[in-house]
Amino acid sequence: MNRALTEVSLFVVVVVGCLLTIVLARRARTDPAPDGGYATGHRRELSLADAKAAAIRWTTTTNHREIGLLYIAFGTVAALWGGIDAMMIRTHLLTPEANLWTEQTYNELFTMHGLTMLIFFVTPVFFGIGNYFLPLLIGADDMAFPRLNAIGFWLLPPSLLLARLGIVAEVTGAVLAVAVPNDWLSVLLAFQEPAIGWTMYPPLSLAPNPQTDFLLLGLHLSGIATTIGGINFIATVVYERDESIGWANLDIFSWNMLITSAIVIFAFPLLGTALLMLLLDRNFGTTFFAVEGGGPILWQHLLWFWGHPEVYIVFLPATGLMSLILPKFVGRKLFGFKFIVYSTIAIGVLSFGVWAHHMFVTGVDPRIRASFMATSIAIAVPSAIKVFNWITTMWNGDVRLAAPLILCVGSIGLFIVGGVTGIFLAVIPVDVIYHGTYYVVGHFHLIIMGIIPFMMFAASYYWYPLITGRMYDRRLAIFQSSLLVIGSGLTFMTLMALGFLEHPRRYATYPPEYSGLHVVATVGSFIIGISVLMWLYNMLWSYFRGSPVETTDPWELKATQQFTPEWQWFEDRLERKRGIPPSEPDEVRPSYVPAQEERPPSLYGRIVPVARRAVSDAGAGAAGGLVGTLLMTGVLLVAVALGVFDLESFADLATLVGLPANLALGYGLFLFAGMTVWPLLFLSLGEYLPGELTFITGLWYATVIASGFVIAFYTGQTGLELVTYLVFALLAHWIYGLGLAGMITYLGGRRPMSSEGPR
Repeated sequence: MNRALTEVSLFVVVVVGCLLTIVLARRARTDPAPDGGYATGHRRELSLADAKAAAIRWTTTTNHREIGLLYIAFGTVAALWGGIDAMMIRTHLLTPEANLWTEQTYNELFTMHGLTMLIFFVTPVFFGIGNYFLPLLIGADDMAFPRLNAIGFWLLPPSLLLARLGIVAEVTGAVLAVAVPNDWLSVLLAFQEPAIGWTMYPPLSLAPNPQTDFLLLGLHLSGIATTIGGINFIATVVYERDESIGWANLDIFSWNMLITSAIVIFAFPLLGTALLMLLLDRNFGTTFFAVEGGGPILWQHLLWFWGHPEVYIVFLPATGLMSLILPKFVGRKLFGFKFIVYSTIAIGVLSFGVWAHHMFVTGVDPRIRASFMATSIAIAVPSAIKVFNWITTMWNGDVRLAAPLILCVGSIGLFIVGGVTGIFLAVIPVDVIYHGTYYVVGHFHLIIMGIIPFMMFAASYYWYPLITGRMYDRRLAIFQSSLLVIGSGLTFMTLMALGFLEHPRRYATYPPEYSGLHVVATVGSFIIGISVLMWLYNMLWSYFRGSPVETTDPWELKATQQFTPEWQWFEDRLERKRGIPPSEPDEVRPSYVPAQEERPPSLYGRIVPVARRAVSDAGAGAAGGLVGTLLMTGVLLVAVALGVFDLESFADLATLVGLPANLALGYGLFLFAGMTVWPLLFLSLGEYLPGELTFITGLWYATVIASGFVIAFYTGQTGLELVTYLVFALLAHWIYGLGLAGMITYLGGRRPMSSEGPR
C-alpha cells in the first residue's frame, strides 16, 4: 500500500468533508434581519469579486484578531495532517509484523508526526489564541508591531511546505507518472520524507536525502516566525497595557504568554543555530556533529537545550488557559493567583536547567547527571503548585456541567499521572531502565495530549460565542469532550502499561505478546480521532447554524464577578452592532423548576394519562427500535462482507433462551430485543441522559450498549480485523441510536427537554 497516496487521500477526505459541511450549513444559514428577527433562506452566492476581495483582505490584514484566526486555522490544518500520521502509526502497530506499512514508512511517519505536531500545530494555535485575546485582556488596541505580527504568521505556511515537501513531491510524481515518463520526474522522485526520527540525531540525519535539507530549512524558518511572535507578545504586554492594568492585576493567561515568549527568545535562536550547523555538515563538509569533529553528542546537547524549554513553551499557555477558564465554571475565583504566577516564573527559569535528563543513558559524567536529576525533580514543585491550586479552586464550588469543565477536569487527572511519571523518569536508575521503552511515550503524551489540546478545545468552546456571535451545540460538545478524555486515557495509559513491561519504543515490529495492548491503544487512538472530527464538525456547522447569541454574558460570569475584559469588549461590540443591551447579573444561578400542574381530582384521572403516555412511548419505542435495528443490520452486513463479523454468531444468540442454534431464530431474537428491551431502557434512562431525545442522546446511549454487543458477538478476531470489528460495532450502534431516538422524537413518544439543559 502506498503510504503517501493513502495519507493524502485521508487528508483530502477530511478537507472535503469540512467544505461540504460549510456548503450545507451556508445554504440553511439563519442571519439577523434588520427588524431584529431572524430571516431564513438562501444567502447571496459568492462571486469571483467577493472571493478576490476576501483573499486580499485575509492576506494583507494586520488586525490582531484576524491574524489570530489565521494562526488557529493553520495550526488546525497541521494538526489534522500530523493526526493522520498518528492514526497510520497506530494502525501499523496493530500487528507485530510490518504487514501494512514497511519499516521505512513507519520511520517516516514517526519522524514527521512528531515534528508536525510539536512545531507546526501546538505553538501556532497558542500564538493564535494569544493574538486574538491577549490585546483584549490587557486593553490594548492591537499587538505592539502589527505588520511584524503578520510577517510572523506568513512565514509559517512556506515553512510547513518545506518541511513536508517530500510527501507533496511523492504524490505529485505518482500522479504525473500516469502520463509522464519517469525520466522526466527524476527530480520529484528523488524527494523522500526523512526517516531519521523527530530528534534528528546524527549520524542518521547526515544520510543523503535532499528532503532532509528542505526539512531543516523549514524548521529554521518556523523558528524565525516563532521568535518574531515571542518578541511581539513581550512588547505588547510590557508597553501596550491599559493604564488600569499593572503587574499585580495582569490576568493569568497574559502572564503565561509573557513567560512563554521569554523562553522562546532564548530557546529558538539556539535551535536555528544548531539547524544551520547541521546543514553545513550535510552540504559543506564541516564536522560539527560528525564523529571526527564535535560528535553526535554535541547535537543532543544543542537539541535538548531547545527541546526541554520547548516542552514548557507548549505547556505554559495551556496552564494559563486552565487557570483562566476553570474558575468560570466552578463559580469561584482562581485560588492562589500570586503563587501560580510565581510557579510559572519558576518553571520558565528552571526549564533551561533540565535538558540533560534526556541524556542519562549517553555516558554523561555521573556528577553532572546528579545535578540534572535534582533540577528535574525540583521543577515538578511549581507544576504541583498549579495542580493543588486548581483542585482547591474547584473545592466547594458551584460546579456546572459543560464541555470546558469536562476538559479541564480531564486535563488535571491526566496531567497528574503524566507529571508523576515524569518525576520517576527524572531519577537516574529508573530512567536507565525505562528510557528506551513506551513508558517515555506514555508519559510524554499524557502531558502533551492530556492537557495541551484539551485546553485548546476548552478555549474554543469557552470563547466560541465571542468569536462567532453564535452558540455551538452544547450536547454534542459534552459528548465529544467525554470521548476525548476516555480515548486519551485509554491510549496513553496503555502505552504506560507497555512501558512497564519494558516494550522498546521506536520499533516498527515487536514481539507478539504485546499485540493485545497495542490493539487497545489503537482503539483508544481511533476514539480520539472520532472526537476530533466531532469537534471540527461542531465548530463549522455551528458557525452558520448555531443559535445566535442573545446575551452578552452567555456563561453568567457577572454573577460570580468574573466578567473579564474580553467579555466587556464583546458586550460593547454587541451593543453597537445589534443593539443587545448589557446583561445584568443574577443573584443566584438559574435552575430548572418543573411546571406545577393541577393535581388530578381522582385516582382514575391520575392513572389514565400515565397509561396513555406509556402506551404512546412503547409504540414509538418499538417503531424506533425497528428502524434502528434495520439500519444497524445494514452496517453489520458490510462488516460481514469485509470478513470482520461472523453472521453465524446470531445462531448462538438463540441458544441463550433455550432455542435451537438457528440463524433466523437468532436474528429474530435480536430484532425483538432491538424493538422492546433497548427502546424501553432508553426511554427509562432518557431523563438522566444529557441532551434531548434526538441525535446526541442516541449517541450517548448507543455508545454505552455497544460494549455489551462487542463482548457478546466476539469470535476471536485479532489485529486489524479486531479493530475493524470494534469500529463497525460502534458505528452500527450509533446508527441504531440515531434511528431509535430520531423515530421516537418524530412520533412524539416523549417531549424533548428544555433547551436550557446541561451546558
